[in-house]
Amino acid sequence: MTHPGALGASIPQRTPFATRFRRSMNPAAVIFAVAILVLVFIVVAPMARLLVSSFQSTDTRAFTLENYVAAWGHARELIAVGNSLRYALEVTILSAVLAVPIAWGVSRTNMPAKGLVRALILGAFITPPYLGAIGWILLGGPNAGWLNRVFMEVTGSSSGFMSVYSFGGMVLVTALYAFPYIFVFTSAALDLVSSEMEEAANILGASGLRTTLRITLPLVLPAILGGATIVFLDTVALFGTPAILALPSRIRVMTLVLWQFFEFPVRAEAAAAYSIPLIILTVALIAVQRLVLGRKGYVALTGKGGSRRLTQLGAWRFLVLGYALLVVSLAVILPYAALAQAAFSKAWGLGLSWGNLTLANFRTLLEDYNSRQTIIHSFTYSAAAACLCVALALLVSYIVARRLVRGGNILSLLCMAPLVIPGIVLGVAFYATYAPPPVALYGTPAILVIGYATRFLPIAYVNGAAGMRSLNPEMEEAVRILGGGRLRALVRVVVPLLKTNLVGSWLLVFIPATRELSTALFLVGSRTRVISVMMLDLSENGSFETLAALGFLLLLVTIGIVLIGYKIVGRDFMLRRS
Repeated sequence: MTHPGALGASIPQRTPFATRFRRSMNPAAVIFAVAILVLVFIVVAPMARLLVSSFQSTDTRAFTLENYVAAWGHARELIAVGNSLRYALEVTILSAVLAVPIAWGVSRTNMPAKGLVRALILGAFITPPYLGAIGWILLGGPNAGWLNRVFMEVTGSSSGFMSVYSFGGMVLVTALYAFPYIFVFTSAALDLVSSEMEEAANILGASGLRTTLRITLPLVLPAILGGATIVFLDTVALFGTPAILALPSRIRVMTLVLWQFFEFPVRAEAAAAYSIPLIILTVALIAVQRLVLGRKGYVALTGKGGSRRLTQLGAWRFLVLGYALLVVSLAVILPYAALAQAAFSKAWGLGLSWGNLTLANFRTLLEDYNSRQTIIHSFTYSAAAACLCVALALLVSYIVARRLVRGGNILSLLCMAPLVIPGIVLGVAFYATYAPPPVALYGTPAILVIGYATRFLPIAYVNGAAGMRSLNPEMEEAVRILGGGRLRALVRVVVPLLKTNLVGSWLLVFIPATRELSTALFLVGSRTRVISVMMLDLSENGSFETLAALGFLLLLVTIGIVLIGYKIVGRDFMLRRS
């Protein structure tokens, strides 16, 4: 006969509710739950609110389609869509023309001065596009621009040869600050591709040009398309350059139409209705890119890393170098020189002379209370957003990598969702969600910090997830065996091991946040103005001297941050990691 105690021992005992509740309320579980709630707050809620408000009546809040009629019921809105697509396509093509030859020269040839070219491309990468547009107004403005003035002086012509206040001028200026994306993608791919097949083609009698077109470029075509997709999407959502160059020439694009919905009287619901198709367009383009790359891919069929021998160009290497220097001169050297001349001048149009030199523009910025507060706001809000981004990305990447909750892929998707939301649409979404009562965050530092953090969360998450995948979980398990919890393992093991990765992520969020315009435009108040919005105001007032001085301060801080990144994270951390 079986003892009754044995039967009782075989029956599983149900854990009391109080015990289960205490286990679920340990510090690690609470912090992870808070991270998930923050993710819902900054990503899901704004997008849901944007969609709902696009179908709500402004007065009664009842369901309606009148917002879509107001947003899309006129030909000028459709013309703006066509202009935006044409603008993005032309910028993408020109960016590829600028970037691919330079990437090939830097990665696959014996072109000299590669370090200089890379440094100047990094300069173009960190330059805010709207600041570059200001530099080109000083260079290529009709009649008054320095290049046009030199042309008229030399040729005796009564008018200049170019105008940046045109569609073509806007495409050129935008491409000069977008081509680094394609350069980074292409040069990274070329650095990894073996040159064995190129050597085989040369042995079989193929010329250098034929080898490049039939072997090298097809191998890196996915990378070129990846960079081109980023450029296209970034251009469609770009606000600063069109606001500075397209408005005076009355060229309508989608981002300017969105901005005009917020002129008095504010039509936030119509802006939401106009934003939804922009998100759909972005998602569709990314889906098409994945479909194309999935159907057509090129790989090197070799088990070894292979050799990467440089192509010897002979005297032609100086021609390739000349092309690279021409591009970076147009993107960095000439605009920076024009901005420097304006920043240290009483009146930029009077040219360089001792009587025109002054430090008053910098003194005004540093002594004026409002200007000084604007500068402080930009850096403090960006630093706070970077801290929030890195902390949230670390927690979510840890939850996903260690499979601490069910549906981890959904959390990963939410972290990456802002990637397909244009910055200007994100600004509209945050305005619609958190500007009205009862939250009423409009004009507060909190809404700007949250907006920046949401905008650049994918950057921090990608870096955090990559770092987490590189860590073996055995050390964390050792901490838990010795009595430590998940939170202790995260703080004492994971964070120290990923400190370089976390610093790199922080810098990669901080730098673009300091210059972010499209998101800040709809969220900034009179007491929370930031540098990007101040620059836009100065350009509308024609105060190019003060604007140039402010731009130089921003660039000085950015370059300092990049140098710190070089010291802590390593060389090329901007062009490689981003």
